[in-house]
Amino acid sequence: MIPQKNQFSEVDEWDEPEEENVRVYSRDEIVALQQINATKYPTLSPWKILALQVLITLISVAIWSIFGRVIGVSLYTQSAFLGGLISILPTTLFLVRLEVAKKSQRLNPERFLAALVSGEFIKIAATLMLFIGIAYFVPGVVWVPLLVTYLLALKCVWLAWWLR
Repeated sequence: MIPQKNQFSEVDEWDEPEEENVRVYSRDEIVALQQINATKYPTLSPWKILALQVLITLISVAIWSIFGRVIGVSLYTQSAFLGGLISILPTTLFLVRLEVAKKSQRLNPERFLAALVSGEFIKIAATLMLFIGIAYFVPGVVWVPLLVTYLLALKCVWLAWWLR
């Protein structure tokens, strides 16, 4: 004997999905919620993160300059500077793309998401082009200071979250 469908269990109220009640907030309610949480969760400006990347790059360049010649700019210093530049330039392009999107007359969530994705694509493409360009066109680049400074500047977001 082959059992029939639902022969052993009865239909239950859990079997059919219910409609979810989703509350839509007004603009005033959202502003009020943001003001309540403003002291608890302060916003973090992406331009401050970019400034922190510049500062970390300059500190790293100063530290790596110890390993070079006493007078003049050594390859260690140049490589550290290029590593910071690889992090700073794509981040700047990404932020400019988002600022252009914010100032658009027809900004909606779909357009902002498209700007975010395209900005991230621009950032990745610029980073790859800078790495490849430096590998081919900068003779004698020292990779350790370049990569260390790049990673330090890249991780400034963590430092910025910790400092806020």
